[in-house]
Amino acid sequence: MAATIIALAVSTLYIILTTLIAYWMRRYTDYYIRDPFVRSLFLEAIATGELCGACFELIIIADNWGVSMYGVYLFVLTIWWSLNWGDATACPYTHIEEVIEGTKSVRDAFLLIWAELVGGLAVFRYIQFLWALEIVSTHKNKAFEDCTTDLQVPVIFGAFIECVATCIYRVVSHGLNEINSRINVIIDSFIGTTLVIAAFDYSGGYFNPALATSLKYGCLGTSFMEHVIVYWVGACAGSIASLRVYKSPFVQQYMEQYKEKML
Repeated sequence: MAATIIALAVSTLYIILTTLIAYWMRRYTDYYIRDPFVRSLFLEAIATGELCGACFELIIIADNWGVSMYGVYLFVLTIWWSLNWGDATACPYTHIEEVIEGTKSVRDAFLLIWAELVGGLAVFRYIQFLWALEIVSTHKNKAFEDCTTDLQVPVIFGAFIECVATCIYRVVSHGLNEINSRINVIIDSFIGTTLVIAAFDYSGGYFNPALATSLKYGCLGTSFMEHVIVYWVGACAGSIASLRVYKSPFVQQYMEQYKEKML
């Protein structure tokens, strides 16, 4: 039991270290980089690095202490990210949504997605260094072992799961952005965590192409094309579909009724 508690404490400290490094990197970026777009590129890369770095350690937690413990950590972290990332999203399809809505150019969206991929892929070397220290048994041989896919269903089913869950999450997020409640962050984090846990044993529940690529691209059991179909096409299709679903008469009528109750 003592060893288990110590191992969980080390994983927790690694996650805290990662978030603190990202926090100070954001502070320095805000202070030193004056150009708004260049600053946003750095902030997206930092946010994605923080997200992926923490989720690498969450894999260790899920493997050793179960999905419930994983969910608790993810819920708390999601709240932290919502409060600290500002306009950064660490998620490619949010920029695709903005292109479709006409609020962002294709060029800007492409560069922001590129920055996210750079941040997400680069952070593995940092995680590999921490794991190679092998301070606790749960990190033993993790730094250089071959990873395996989280996709436990056929590719089409996996893409469908990522698509539907992403659509649900984005519809809820759009709605929460309009409501302006003090508990929006908690509701958003709870729904996001619930969806991830629900899909955990099927597709892994990533709902974020940059996160999935950082953690699982090249892993045994999934080819390049399968990875793209499930985690990029599936998630991005769900995100794009959410724009139409949110603007549907049913959802808009519900939003109007909810707003009237809040008055």
